[in-house]
Amino acid sequence: MPKMKSHRGLAKRVKKTGSGKLKRSHAYTSHRFHGKTKKQRRHLAKPATVHATDYKRIKDMLVK
Repeated sequence: MPKMKSHRGLAKRVKKTGSGKLKRSHAYTSHRFHGKTKKQRRHLAKPATVHATDYKRIKDMLVK
């Protein structure tokens, strides 16, 4: 049986942290910033972690 391939589209969007969590970027950050508050723009710029309910599904897509 051949090796499992990781989902390359997801692998480019998610990084694994040292503690094993998955780091991701926020959506809604490419354009139309005039409709967003400064606080919203500031928080969207920072990375976030994948939610616990999505962790198993996304981890399975990152088989390496």
